[in-house]
Amino acid sequence: MAFLSDTLGRVKPSATIAVTNKARELAAAGRDIIGLGAGEPDFDTPDNIKAAAKRAIDAGKTKYTAVDGIPELKAAICAKFLRENGLTYTPSQVTVGTGGKQTLYNALMATLNAGDEVIIPAPYWVSYPDMVQLAGGVPVPVVCGIETDFKLTPAQLEAAITPRTKWFIFNSPSNPTGAGYTRAELRALTDVLMRHPHVWVMSDDMYEHLVFDDFEFCSPAEIEPGLYDRTLTCNGVSKAYAMTGWRIGYAAGPAHLIKAMGTIQSQSTSNPCSVAQYAALEALNGPQEFLGPFRAAFQRRRNLVVGMLNEAAGIVCPKPEGAFYVYPDISGCIGKVTPKGVKITNDEVFATELLEDTGVAVVFGAAFGVSPNFRVSYATSDEALTEACKRIQGFCASLQ
Repeated sequence: MAFLSDTLGRVKPSATIAVTNKARELAAAGRDIIGLGAGEPDFDTPDNIKAAAKRAIDAGKTKYTAVDGIPELKAAICAKFLRENGLTYTPSQVTVGTGGKQTLYNALMATLNAGDEVIIPAPYWVSYPDMVQLAGGVPVPVVCGIETDFKLTPAQLEAAITPRTKWFIFNSPSNPTGAGYTRAELRALTDVLMRHPHVWVMSDDMYEHLVFDDFEFCSPAEIEPGLYDRTLTCNGVSKAYAMTGWRIGYAAGPAHLIKAMGTIQSQSTSNPCSVAQYAALEALNGPQEFLGPFRAAFQRRRNLVVGMLNEAAGIVCPKPEGAFYVYPDISGCIGKVTPKGVKITNDEVFATELLEDTGVAVVFGAAFGVSPNFRVSYATSDEALTEACKRIQGFCASLQ
């Protein structure tokens, strides 16, 4: 009799974490590695946020808190949604979790029954389908290729909806592509959703503040107030505030859903770290001026990486609207052979050989549901990015 549960067979380890761990192992063994796999800003957490955490420790704020967040943080989240998104919530409509991932997972665990379907535009963040399957649901990936700039069309959304559809997961700007939906594009999708009142919307807005040029961020319940009562708007402090390790995410939605999510959390992790909650409180309520320099640095890096990758033989790299990822197409490399005699049959082989030959770690596209591509996280120094892109250009040039 097998000791491990059947549930484990429904999920895969995170490909992004696997690539990052592999890069660390090679670096520890002495290899010259440039890791472009982790979705993590290289900036330090701002000093005012760190100071707030220290004050919380000194004040003894180190005990259990309310399961799904301290009242002060919930109030700050309500103020953030009103100030930045024009959305009105009360504290009873807000939950705080141990990272954005937990809030998404809690919602799926609280709502999905066996056979319930969840529409997930692909390319997708690697964890979406596996979380749906852990919760007993059926992920329904919808491939959005480079021809639509990796964005879902209204016709695709309409065609994917069935009587079993419970959720539509929406992520803009996107991990892994950086693609952002304009107001007109999002309005066209919400028009479809208004025709299907049984479909709920899970909007993952984690990269809201990381948008470039003149792109304007928008969220589904903001665009279509008619979706307010069936939308869970999810966000967190990890990316914009360089607080990945603090593990604070949050979401707002109908009070009955938030209460159900709290029940799930009460029997899994209980409250998020108390000290991290006070740091997040300062992040939301404190000065926001550093966001501009963060954005400017990421925009500069995006331009650098897009320009250099488009000079590599066999690669086409679209220019994304936000986040800190690019998702180049490598159709022109498939079928070619490395100097060692390895045939590039798919994007996983490409990423493996790239790492072995050049020391550049990227995540292969199949992990995100669309191939042949790979994901680059440009949340690292200009110098490292320049060197990595030179190595990628050299690797592509060596293919015959």
